[in-house]
Amino acid sequence: MLKKKLNSYISQLAPLALLATLLTGCANSHSQDGANNQGWLEPEPLLVSSRAELAIARLTEILYRAELTEVQVAQLYYDRGIMYDSVGLRSLARLDFMRALRLKPDFADIYNFIGIHHTVAGEFNQAYEAFDSVLELEPDHQYAYLNRGIALYYDGLNELAISDFSTFLKLMPSDAYRMLWLYIAESEVSTEQALIHLKQNALAVNQAEWSANLVAFFSGEMTEQALLNSVIVNLDSEKELAERLCEVYFYLAKWHHSQQRDAQALNYYKKVLATNVFEFVEHRYARLEISRLRGEAALVEQDVHL
Repeated sequence: MLKKKLNSYISQLAPLALLATLLTGCANSHSQDGANNQGWLEPEPLLVSSRAELAIARLTEILYRAELTEVQVAQLYYDRGIMYDSVGLRSLARLDFMRALRLKPDFADIYNFIGIHHTVAGEFNQAYEAFDSVLELEPDHQYAYLNRGIALYYDGLNELAISDFSTFLKLMPSDAYRMLWLYIAESEVSTEQALIHLKQNALAVNQAEWSANLVAFFSGEMTEQALLNSVIVNLDSEKELAERLCEVYFYLAKWHHSQQRDAQALNYYKKVLATNVFEFVEHRYARLEISRLRGEAALVEQDVHL
């Protein structure tokens, strides 16, 4: 999937047994009927997890009290930066990422996150430099292709974006989100060809995943209402509902914009932001999409210095 969830970073904290304990936990059960009867289409912002807060506190304590090597300190700054980023504290995350880079200049994953931050700010040349650094250090880093493709797309370099999205899709041909980003870039060049390619790619989609419904919608095989109704099928938690709403509203907003219905697109992007699913690609770029709809320049964040 096109997201960086907290669970994907737990394995990186293996030496910190206590921290790993703080980060794990079972999701609360969710009543499908309850969601259906409680206005589930209106996103309810996710609260910051108490585990995330405790993890940040524990990482900070280790950083200032433990005797560590520079490599260990760099890893801890990176881990804390990931946690800050996951709860929407972008400036604090970037500060930690820069600290880690000063100690470990060949830290590929950090360049990836820095590139994302530059893209959100509309600083595309700096984003390209960061993603190129990732691929120089780790040529097999899949998400650098996605994130560089997104930067190229927002910079209007659609042919180059298509190349990166195509590479990203080849690495996992069954992934619906990879198909969608390739379709989004290709549709800027030719809507007809983009739809043909999407339908071809859809033959390999993993039908067991809810995201297959997104591809079905863009392929013209599902109505907007049917797509929205699919959000509550086989839900496990309130968190999963917020995540699906974050995704479905982003891609519906992209579709409405393509149909010259910018007011509806703007409304859906606002709903994406209302979910507070900060670590998802869709949430990261919803505000940039809103700025583009309004004809505004991207919000450029000030550089973070030590």
